[in-house]
Amino acid sequence: MLQETSVRTQLDAAARDRPRVLVVGAGVAGLTTAGILRRRGLHPVLVERAGPDAPSGYMLALMPLADPALADLGATGEYRARSTPIDRYRIRDHRGAVARDYTMGALLDTYGDYRGISRGELLDALAAPGGTVTRRARVTSLDARPEAVTAVIVHGGTETEAEFDAVVVADGLHSATRAHVTGTAPEHDTGWGGWVAWTGADADDDLAEELWGTGSFVGTYPVKDRLGTIVCAPATATAAGLPAFIDRIRERTPHLSERFDRVLTEAADGRETYYWPLTDCRSAVWARGRTALVGDAAAGFLPTAGIGAGMAMESARALATRLAGADDVPAALAAYERAQRPRVEAAQRNSRQLAPLLFNTSRTAAAVRDAAVRFVPLGAALGPIRRLLDSRPA
Repeated sequence: MLQETSVRTQLDAAARDRPRVLVVGAGVAGLTTAGILRRRGLHPVLVERAGPDAPSGYMLALMPLADPALADLGATGEYRARSTPIDRYRIRDHRGAVARDYTMGALLDTYGDYRGISRGELLDALAAPGGTVTRRARVTSLDARPEAVTAVIVHGGTETEAEFDAVVVADGLHSATRAHVTGTAPEHDTGWGGWVAWTGADADDDLAEELWGTGSFVGTYPVKDRLGTIVCAPATATAAGLPAFIDRIRERTPHLSERFDRVLTEAADGRETYYWPLTDCRSAVWARGRTALVGDAAAGFLPTAGIGAGMAMESARALATRLAGADDVPAALAAYERAQRPRVEAAQRNSRQLAPLLFNTSRTAAAVRDAAVRFVPLGAALGPIRRLLDSRPA
């Protein structure tokens, strides 16, 4: 696990590194980047603006794109222990009837694991190999020069100025550091949002199941010993609150299955929920001189294709591999952007294209969509993801 320590202690450990690296953000991309650099013998300075008690968020269905990064980190065993396999995927139509059942293992097993995990458990798995972090720390300034980057880090009311050979910005979709590097990243807003709730597991512990409604979407995804449930609505329909919206789903869904009846009841019972605005972002530039963006700070994902976290880990691995031992840091970061940005943006386009299918408000369009889904084979549905898997970086 990560050991929380001061900025000064981390700087002392990194003083003789070449390159000296600052990683901003201890989420999925930041932990992967820092962890792989540590495995290569470096001591990256890792800072995180949130405290250790910050909410860890949502559930993930993690594609095999993540497997090489997990292997490089030595975290595969931890990941498998904290997750559960997903072998089946079911779509229900706007009336609640089964539209399509898919067996995921038939196409994905040859590539690696497809597993469900909570974001908190994934962060713990990525942190399991160890290292240091300074939490509740902010980077307030980056002065980039050809020979180095000077960063000002604020922690506990103390400002520390330090020089780095490379700065990796990995502090998420709403990055506070990105503006110091490339400016703002325009957001793509679906006009929808979702309430995430943790609900009880059932006997179908390998089944991810979705209810594609009219003016609603409900997804249920297995993680270890429970289900992650998301109830999505147009942003204009969220003001009345989750219980009222669930009543609306029940009224519009005559064939509500036992699972969806139960998870909707549990989601509305007053338990803590996490609201997720369904937006993404795309930065026009990933690397500039000695600074680079990775993960959601570079390109955030909608959850529609279940591929964002895997792409973040793949990109972090590509970046860390090039950066470790690099004699020419700007060239290494530029090479990282050339290799990863086209792949990530292709995956992001796929997620955006799926959004209108899932987040639909027209009964006529929903009926046409539901009829089409019944004839889409698994190979076609997973085509964009399989192309990414077939072309994974070595």
